[in-house]
Amino acid sequence: MINLILGLKGSGKTKYLIDNIEEAVKTSNGCVVAIERGATLRFDVSHDVRLIDIDEYDITDFNSFYGFLSGLIAGNYDISHIFVDATFKIGGRDYDAFAKMTDKLKRLCDDSEITMTFTASCEKEDLPERIHKYIVER
Repeated sequence: MINLILGLKGSGKTKYLIDNIEEAVKTSNGCVVAIERGATLRFDVSHDVRLIDIDEYDITDFNSFYGFLSGLIAGNYDISHIFVDATFKIGGRDYDAFAKMTDKLKRLCDDSEITMTFTASCEKEDLPERIHKYIVER
């Protein structure tokens, strides 16, 4: 399953993401992973969450980010949830490339029963229409 949490800066996306992370930790039987740039979530989420600072992996676009996520899943079959904060700070502001990555990740999620949730600082109208179905209304 893919979820997109959209909104402009300061709209509460990260707070909503943190709440979802904590809920996943309480209810999931698998590993919960949170990916971010830097270490801003370090004190906001449970120590049971595997925090990844994406800056340590030289990810510069959505193709390399897809490869990173695929490798993460291939290396740990116990992952049940992956949460990504500030998605466009990681892969750039290429909305079409993000949509292509999302299409490929959907197939991965369906095969492995993983839920992936992304926050993105943009409006619904900025994204290609084919991925609007993943937008979470909050």
